[in-house]
Amino acid sequence: MKYVALALAGALTLSAGSVAADTAKEEDCGHQAAIVSAIQKARMDRVKERKVQEAVLAGEVTWPERYNAAIPLFTGEIYKLKKRDLRKTDLGAQWKAACLAN
Repeated sequence: MKYVALALAGALTLSAGSVAADTAKEEDCGHQAAIVSAIQKARMDRVKERKVQEAVLAGEVTWPERYNAAIPLFTGEIYKLKKRDLRKTDLGAQWKAACLAN
């Protein structure tokens, strides 16, 4: 009986750690998706590529400051896409799905 209780406690600890990791990953992917969406909006609003970071940070920022370093990285890739393709696509949702799949 004692061994069963120890095994059950160990299993619960592992599953709690897994839930915490899943929650952290979902939060991280959500922040990244918010940045991607903000950059997509800037692109659709005809913000020049060199002014994107300034424009994005002037808007409603919902992510921690440490994520701001990703803005220039994502900007270059999003600005390579054609606007007509961006009109039909929710890049933020796509990014979050791809991020959570990894």
